[in-house]
Amino acid sequence: MKPLSIEGAWAYRPALHGDERGTFLEWFQGDRFRAETGRSLTLAQANCSVSRRGVLRGVHFADVPPGQAKYVTCVRGAVRDVVVDLRTGSPTFGTWEAVELDDTGRAAVFLSEGLGHAFQALTDDATVVYLCSAGYRPEREHGINPLDPDLGITWLPGVEPVVSAKDAAAPGLAEAAAAGLLPSYEECRAFTTALARQDAPATEETP
Repeated sequence: MKPLSIEGAWAYRPALHGDERGTFLEWFQGDRFRAETGRSLTLAQANCSVSRRGVLRGVHFADVPPGQAKYVTCVRGAVRDVVVDLRTGSPTFGTWEAVELDDTGRAAVFLSEGLGHAFQALTDDATVVYLCSAGYRPEREHGINPLDPDLGITWLPGVEPVVSAKDAAAPGLAEAAAAGLLPSYEECRAFTTALARQDAPATEETP
């Protein structure tokens, strides 16, 4: 797994094993994930979305704690997957990084609790699946307008973005920050550090 420029986000490019029958890959490996990120991924929910070309979903995030970490891949077609740092006080607050996920390279992206997530379908029937560390709870879920000029995310050129009414009505980054909706960098770090401690192997006490 390769760390992205935003702390708490990684990209994973699996080895593909192909023959005349097709392709096999391991798109998630618990031991390797733990070794690279320093924590485990508790599976509480698995989601699947299918989108036509141009559809833009996000930017979504959840209150921390418990937040909602996500491990994302595209099993059909292609998407531009975007991680956004929404943690106030973070050295990279307000920045974003994009990774193309498709059914050829089979890459995956992991983003920790407190980070924002969005993607745009680059093909018709783009199918995205993601593992979530916490279940969906509408009262703690939030969004940032994906077309907010303060974020300046680069989406598919020459294609009118198809955005849900909910995402289109979401506040911009500055408005969300002023309203106190955004997670704190220090609180997120404390939360993920506590998760890592829980995963640390127990040590024997000396008599």
